[in-house]
Amino acid sequence: MKIKQLYLAALTLLSTAIINQQAKAQLLKEKEQFTHADSLRGMLTPLRTCYDINYYHLDVKFDIDKKFISGSNQFKFTATQDFTKLQFDLFANLKIEKVVYKGKEVAFTRDGNAAFVTFPQTITKGSKDEFTVYYSGNPTIAVNAPWDGGVVFKKDSLGKPFVATACEGIGASIWWPTKDHLSDEVDSMMISISVPKGLKDVSNGRLRKVTQLKDGYTRFDWFVANPINNYDVVANIADYVHFEDTYMGEKGKLSLDYWVLPTSLEKAKKHFPANVKPMLKAFEHWFGPYPFYEDGYKLVETPHLGMEHQSATAYGNRFLNGYLGYDMSGTGWGTKWDYIIVHESGHEWFGNNITGKDLADMWVHESFTCYSESLFIEDNWGKKAGLDYNYGLRLTINNDSPIVGVYNVNKEGSGDMYSKGAVFLNMIRTIINDDEKWRGILRGLNKTFYHKTVTYDDVVGFINAQSGMNFSAIFDQYLHYRSLPVLEFTSHENKLYCRWIAEAKDFNMPIRVRVKGGEYKFITPTRQLSPVEIAGATKDNIEIDYLNYYVGSLMD
Repeated sequence: MKIKQLYLAALTLLSTAIINQQAKAQLLKEKEQFTHADSLRGMLTPLRTCYDINYYHLDVKFDIDKKFISGSNQFKFTATQDFTKLQFDLFANLKIEKVVYKGKEVAFTRDGNAAFVTFPQTITKGSKDEFTVYYSGNPTIAVNAPWDGGVVFKKDSLGKPFVATACEGIGASIWWPTKDHLSDEVDSMMISISVPKGLKDVSNGRLRKVTQLKDGYTRFDWFVANPINNYDVVANIADYVHFEDTYMGEKGKLSLDYWVLPTSLEKAKKHFPANVKPMLKAFEHWFGPYPFYEDGYKLVETPHLGMEHQSATAYGNRFLNGYLGYDMSGTGWGTKWDYIIVHESGHEWFGNNITGKDLADMWVHESFTCYSESLFIEDNWGKKAGLDYNYGLRLTINNDSPIVGVYNVNKEGSGDMYSKGAVFLNMIRTIINDDEKWRGILRGLNKTFYHKTVTYDDVVGFINAQSGMNFSAIFDQYLHYRSLPVLEFTSHENKLYCRWIAEAKDFNMPIRVRVKGGEYKFITPTRQLSPVEIAGATKDNIEIDYLNYYVGSLMD
């Protein structure tokens, strides 16, 4: 790691002017790549903000042999202003059969993956209204879910259909008509999925009804009582078997439902409870109550690796500890627990309970959830184990581009939002230097923004207010720039001085240093040279707390 730190330090010694010009050039390049379709998907125009979604009833039939879907989605909404036209979203390869309003078909137009409905009269501000979209077609097939979005059509080991949806990032409109923007979560939802006889569908929330249809299909009606973001809505179709358990948590008895293939049942009965209950214990301690008691907690075996589908977590980790048996940190701690169960369930708090308003703030979902892994380890094996795991995650950091994406064009940031974000959050905890206060902040985020969508400023502002410290420049440096801040040491007249070299304006991060063999002490360098007020400190014996800080250093 020392070689890597020196290399990164050398990179950041480029002049600020050159770095800024490169950043501007990269930004211009990215802007040139964005299209009209990106804006339609990512921008909140008046045609989207004019209505607030209250309820969906998604009713879809899966013809698995033909890889074909057909059905409808009912939109119930409250008008936020007077309007006669609105936008919803559905990928262009799926046909809109008709849009029905008050029993009659109404006019609509399409522009790529967006659709625009014109109503026969003005819908007035504050009124509640509804319309239904009927659609059909062959949806996009996900070749390598969950990284590419769409529907997974596979078979299990017995040759029976094994089907799932996964659409994070690309958007739920890849398989169903919806207002496809993270900022507007529907308040509640009915999900009705019809599948060929002999198969079962497992979706979000609680199973309300199973109906045998005359055409040989079976419809499963699932009701979601809590707000849910679009990409979390899921259909999982297979010859599932079910077993259940309960967990006594902070809000009482939480139902635990497990849906797996018959050939997986015995493995799942041992593996799932051994991971789920310690996970719930750790995360309720650090983050507060599981956010969806009304909808329960489910693990559902899927033909892809995993995804944080609210109250129906997708699981495809082959009943192995680690990430398909591997330790992401290289420390050994990552193979003592099932990565997919812990990580994807962590999203129930960060991503599902607290959801970013724009895909550019996907770091809110992934940084906190990746950090939750080290908290899970800490809760089970001690703080030092959690710190070692968190440090080991640096092996996967690329420092290739900013963690925050580009707003209004459906563009998330660098994959460093996972491990670099987790390492960064541990630094914030270290600077606060009060573990109970830090725990209170994590729980406070989930209480204050319970079932809400948030912005970058919401999260940073909350941490600033609750900690009593100003972390704005620190967040700015680590999330908006790819380079690491460098702590430069220099000597003058037998006195040691230091300063930060960083891109963020007014960067002044407190950091722990020590004379070799001594105890760590906090110093607060700025971008101006200032004396290191530690007795006996020299360039030869000063040490940075690299276990808790991800920075570069330079001895001038």
